[in-house]
Amino acid sequence: MARTSTIAAVGDTVAFRPSRQRPVRVRARTMQADSHFQPHHHAWSQLAYCASGIVQVTAEQHAGKGDEVTFIVPPSRAVWIAPGARHAVHVLEDAQFRTLYIDASATPAGWSRCRVIVVSPLLRELIRALDAAVAGPMPRPREERLIDLVLDEITHADIQALGVPLPHGQAGDKRLRALCEAVLHAPAQRATLAEWAAEVGASERTMARLFRDELGTSYQRWRQQAILAHALPMLARGVPISHVAAASGYASDSAFTAMFKAAMGQPPSHFQARGAAAA
Repeated sequence: MARTSTIAAVGDTVAFRPSRQRPVRVRARTMQADSHFQPHHHAWSQLAYCASGIVQVTAEQHAGKGDEVTFIVPPSRAVWIAPGARHAVHVLEDAQFRTLYIDASATPAGWSRCRVIVVSPLLRELIRALDAAVAGPMPRPREERLIDLVLDEITHADIQALGVPLPHGQAGDKRLRALCEAVLHAPAQRATLAEWAAEVGASERTMARLFRDELGTSYQRWRQQAILAHALPMLARGVPISHVAAASGYASDSAFTAMFKAAMGQPPSHFQARGAAAA
């Protein structure tokens, strides 16, 4: 049986806390699969990134509003968490976890909501280099230059639509929540929105409006994100693409691969190779 460990968020010690003088601090940890960080929030921004492995991050899109989104984060992506946004982390596969704590004063203009960014090769190497400042003394001028480059690379990173939003807490429509939960529990079922709507006692038009008004997306777009969230951990475990495609409701590998590549910019084999190599 897999071992589950819950890690309290109070581990954000003074040694890693950012400031105006040192606006970016890196904390590196090796995390076992099924480890959890309890829900918490910071006064600063955070970039959650894995050098290897996969984590699931659930975070408020806007601090204090309860509008949670679940992100699945493979090594080529990172989640930006805005200052004050409540969030929790679940490690899906053994991970080399890298957390960048970023002072609120260094938050890019307009970045008041959580998002997924593409981790460029340059940003990956910058994070690795800045992590050396924790392991041993680094001349301040070099650290300052690395911090400037990290912030610049984050600001100019490509944004990736890779989140599964859910209805807002108690205020969310119960029919929409029931439909979303049903889809998440049966990702292989290729039911139409009209068919799902009938199961929760609503019309297709009503549910389409609720997706748009409460989640800011269409059902088709939302379901694609749910499928990606379901498929990525399977690929990381080395599950054959044909099995992942079938479990995601696709009749052919080619159709699944086309959808996946259009959404992620890489074929599923790219993420499967990472998982197989780690295994």
